[in-house]
Amino acid sequence: MEGGLNSCLYECRLGHHRLKPKPHRFGFRLFMFYLDLDELPRLDRRLRLFKRNRAGVFSFFDADHLREGQGDVRKNLSVYLKKSNIELGGGKVFLLTHARMLGYVFNPVSFYFCFDERGEPLCAVPEVNNTFGEMKPFLLDRTSRSAGGFHKRVPKLFYVSPFMSLDVQFGFHLTIPSESVSIQIEDFEGGEKIFYASLQGVRRPLTDAKLAWFALKYPCLTLRIILAIHWHALRLALKRVTFHRKAANLQMQRDFYVSGSSAPGIQASRCGLPGKPELETSRTSVDGEASSLLENRDSLWTQNTR
Repeated sequence: MEGGLNSCLYECRLGHHRLKPKPHRFGFRLFMFYLDLDELPRLDRRLRLFKRNRAGVFSFFDADHLREGQGDVRKNLSVYLKKSNIELGGGKVFLLTHARMLGYVFNPVSFYFCFDERGEPLCAVPEVNNTFGEMKPFLLDRTSRSAGGFHKRVPKLFYVSPFMSLDVQFGFHLTIPSESVSIQIEDFEGGEKIFYASLQGVRRPLTDAKLAWFALKYPCLTLRIILAIHWHALRLALKRVTFHRKAANLQMQRDFYVSGSSAPGIQASRCGLPGKPELETSRTSVDGEASSLLENRDSLWTQNTR
């Protein structure tokens, strides 16, 4: 604990390794915030370069994450977990994520680590985003616990990349962050591993001095993340990797939130969730329009990469 804070930073190396149908790999250096959600008001007051729900060099907006209509990230997580009969109570919740940098953020995936009131691991929730403004959480409960972390394989059923089919499984391997962090996500198709991403990092103090240094060392990091995603998508297209249109399999895209924009005040809705027939109906009514828009977007992308 540095300066009386549980929150910290992790300086990391990210690796992406596509194994099939055509090999493709890259590495990326970055840093992430590991935030004790109970400390967010204190961090807002204590740090000059980090703000909550307001502009700053680095800023954390509750609306950039899981939303269940509560306006507070911890409360929203609590509502989500209660649907699986998990009670947070007074236990700690940490979030490994990117904050907005100069007002912009795109989080490919964030990770909640939840503990009970005795400090024992309770569950973990990877929160996966795509570039269509959609977000899907995956619950790793106590049945997924193993020595040092959480491990689980789950159906993806979420459109993350146009170069990956929907009929795959995510394999999550999360260690509980301490002096270091180690995370691996795998994609399996027909029982065969076709892709994996790894994140390895070391703990750094969350101070204004360190934030100022990281702003110089990793300039425009959050913008560079989204640019890297599109750059490598272009390279995959040039390699003639199969392109999967989002509109082609809407029925296989389930249990996600439509998160809209990263701007504050944008409301999210949850789509395709069990026990929410009114949302299913609403989604059906817009699928026709969405399909047309997505076909146009996919068509433009395909034409521009030929």
